[in-house]
Amino acid sequence: MLNKYYPPHLGGIEYHLRDLAASLAARPDCSVRAIVANEGRETVTESMDGVEVVRLGRAFAYASTPVAFGMRRAIAAEATRPDPSNIMHLHFPYPWGEVSWLRARGRWRDPAARIPTVLTYHSDIVRQKAMLALYDPLLRRVLDRVDRVIASSPNMVEHSPYLARVADKCRVVPFGIHTERFAETPALLARAADLRATATPSHGDRPLVLFVGRLIYYKGVDVLVRAMARVDADLVLVGQGPLRSDLETLASSLGIGERVQFLDPVDAEDLVAWYHAADVFCLPSVARSEAFGLVQLEAHSSGTPVVSTALTTGVPFVNQHGITGLVVPPGDERALAGALASLVTDEALRHKLGRQARERAFAEFSIPRMVERTLAVYHEARGGA
Repeated sequence: MLNKYYPPHLGGIEYHLRDLAASLAARPDCSVRAIVANEGRETVTESMDGVEVVRLGRAFAYASTPVAFGMRRAIAAEATRPDPSNIMHLHFPYPWGEVSWLRARGRWRDPAARIPTVLTYHSDIVRQKAMLALYDPLLRRVLDRVDRVIASSPNMVEHSPYLARVADKCRVVPFGIHTERFAETPALLARAADLRATATPSHGDRPLVLFVGRLIYYKGVDVLVRAMARVDADLVLVGQGPLRSDLETLASSLGIGERVQFLDPVDAEDLVAWYHAADVFCLPSVARSEAFGLVQLEAHSSGTPVVSTALTTGVPFVNQHGITGLVVPPGDERALAGALASLVTDEALRHKLGRQARERAFAEFSIPRMVERTLAVYHEARGGA
């Protein structure tokens, strides 16, 4: 597998890579090597959860892209491991990694040595327009040459300008999470009750709406704060980001400062408890940079319904309107307020959607289900029927 980094480096793609790699490595018929950049100049090889992690020395980083000059050589070396079941799995976007793969591939003079390659397309490049203009020819070349492309939702295949042109080789494999972590236990419910009791000055008397994520432009948290001025509920925002001060000022100017609590990121156990403490989870994202929304699955696994937005990405694929929650147009604070109000005031609807959300999360978005689907794509890429 090839990616920018590997945990403990923080990042959604890194966590997905770890979960997939470790789960594959736990199988008796699989061995997994991850080729990534180190955060220092030295090259280090270590074993993590059965995965051989090769961290190549990083020369420098540009635009969040680590440049490791040994990457092309490390990829090319994989062709010297004679095994017909080998698969190369790229995780996009990583420009240096894709350049290195193309260069290594060109040096595999013996066609029999070329390794079937799968690429997981995590998201479009949305905001960095200048970089995308330069990257465009490379990206098209990579997509033309890989054997299969994994997308996390049918929405991504349909609406991405890059995937639509190679739709015949795209396969949908939704991201999975450790759904079992969110199962109810007496200790978890007790902690959730404690958090709810101290959430805001209402001390849990009002319904509770939860947001978890970075406080950045595409998350649409400003829309959520404005919507909350129309909803008789408390709001807890868990996360950091450059917009925190502006959001605190906005809440105060709307007269709801006492009903909005800002929390820094919490540990894993308390995060699960917050999902159980909340009546409704909200993901109000406003741009295609929100490609999937794993936090929706975390809420669903806790039995908490979600209000999200109708982006042309995997967000409404994860949270299905009228089944696991409610979906509104992005950026529409009135529609968002109406959806939140309908759930916080209708206990029967809330419980129905929450129950259905939990059932769907456990059935469709578990790690074993993701691994099973990924292995099927590997089989296809190797020429299997």
